[in-house]
Order: sequence, then structure tokens, then C-alpha cells
Amino acid sequence: MDSGTVSISLPTKPNIVIPYNDRLAPLYIRQALYSLIPDETEHIYVIGIGSSRINGDSLGPFVGSLLKNNFSDHLTVLGNLQAPLDATTLVPELGQLSFRKNSFVLAIDSVLGSEEYVNSIVVKDGPMVPGVGLGNILPPIGNCSITGVVLENDPALKNSLLCTDLNLVYTMATSIAKGISLTVRQYFKYPSYQPILTY
Repeated sequence: MDSGTVSISLPTKPNIVIPYNDRLAPLYIRQALYSLIPDETEHIYVIGIGSSRINGDSLGPFVGSLLKNNFSDHLTVLGNLQAPLDATTLVPELGQLSFRKNSFVLAIDSVLGSEEYVNSIVVKDGPMVPGVGLGNILPPIGNCSITGVVLENDPALKNSLLCTDLNLVYTMATSIAKGISLTVRQYFKYPSYQPILTY
């Protein structure tokens, strides 16, 4: 479990909480993100945080893989299933990166949260602190974050991350990726016929 990066439990007042299986989740995510992106933004970075070897910590890499070929003029995606950004690779990789001027950075990760938020997607303004849920110390990341609450924040459940339902994680990842793509398409004025995901 050392390579996991599951984030800190949720604050008491998240911006928006969306049930993971709500069919309108991508639209709610787009609405929340669109309200957070500053007017002068010229490029968006998505940082998909997590491990491809731990089911419950694979949300970020799944989102990264779903987005990696989309809107390349305005969207850069770091972290995917092939090259995940986990507790051992995140800091070195980001240390080598120089963000473009007027960029907006969006961090994606799995989190442990209170029982009422389990199986929810949460969009929050401000940076996230990845790894705290598993005792790792990593720097805050992002101008905002989208997290998937995969388990209750209970020390007795942390080993359950290994066998978290992949359908839950993949459904969350698909909704998040679609929501981000819709945001990029609208914000940078791509035509409405532009596909939101290219597999």
C-alpha cells in the first residue's frame, strides 16, 4: 500500500457533491468547473493522481487515460494507467514540469471520506493534499480538485482499497472525464460536434 496516494478526508463544506451514478454527473461537473476557472485561463492541466495497482486508488489514472488524447491545444493530462502518478512518482514528475502562463490546474484523486459522502464525486475549490489518507506526506496540488469518495475514512477499511469495486471507480472516472471534456470544449469554444472523449 506504500505506493497509494488516497487523499485526505473531505472538508465539512465541499463545493458540490454528486452521486457517482447520477446520469447528469458530467453536466454538474462542467457547471462547477466552469464557475471556478478564471477568465484569463489559456491552458488547463489535469493531474491524475493514484496507482494503477490498487483498485480504490486508480481513479486518477483512469481519468488520465480517458482524457489523454483530447483537446491537446488546451488540455495537458499527466498521470494515466500506463504512467501513473503515485506517492513515489508524483513529486519528481511535477518537479520537472513548468506550467504554462495563465494555466489552471485540476487535481483528480480517490479519497476516504465520511459515510455520507461515500460513492460520491466532489468538486472543491482550492488545492488537494494527496496521500494523507494513507499516511503519505505530499505537497498540495491544483487550483481545484475533483475527488471520488471510494471508502469511509476508517483505518479498519484501508486494506479494502485493494479490492474496491472497479465498476464504481470506472463509472466515477468516466463521469469526471466527460465533465472535464465538456468544460474544455465550452470554455475554449470548440464546436459542439467535437467529441468529448476519444478512446
